[in-house]
Amino acid sequence: MPFFHDQSRADLRRMYVNAWRKHLRREPLEPLEAQIASVVADHPEYQALLASDAALESEFPAELGATNPFLHLGLHLAIREQVSTDRPAGIAALHAELAQRFGSSLDAEHVMLEVLGEVMWEAQSRGTAPPDPSDYLERIRSRAGGRSQ
Repeated sequence: MPFFHDQSRADLRRMYVNAWRKHLRREPLEPLEAQIASVVADHPEYQALLASDAALESEFPAELGATNPFLHLGLHLAIREQVSTDRPAGIAALHAELAQRFGSSLDAEHVMLEVLGEVMWEAQSRGTAPPDPSDYLERIRSRAGGRSQ
């Protein structure tokens, strides 16, 4: 399976829809499909959309306050990969600390993905590399400090 950056928007969306449908049919999943299905299972608000072909063509305009479920779920996958590999170094411990503090791994991921989305957007808009790992981790700590349970 090609890496995400080699796929079109339609290909990526189809991958999410197919993984969720296979999960619902209890069909065997490839490792990436299992990761996608796990993230979708944690987000009931997106499950009906991903069970239909409407997901493939839907638009989610940020200027109207819409959350793009594919971006949201993709950021979860990125955070889970970072945590599983502890890259950047220290993110796994920070995730564990936030999961304890906020009551679940999913709640910790939501804090973390807000920061990941911001640093990715900043890097893209400036045409630069993302901030250094210590800055990224510090931003997560700072954001988490401003949230209450």
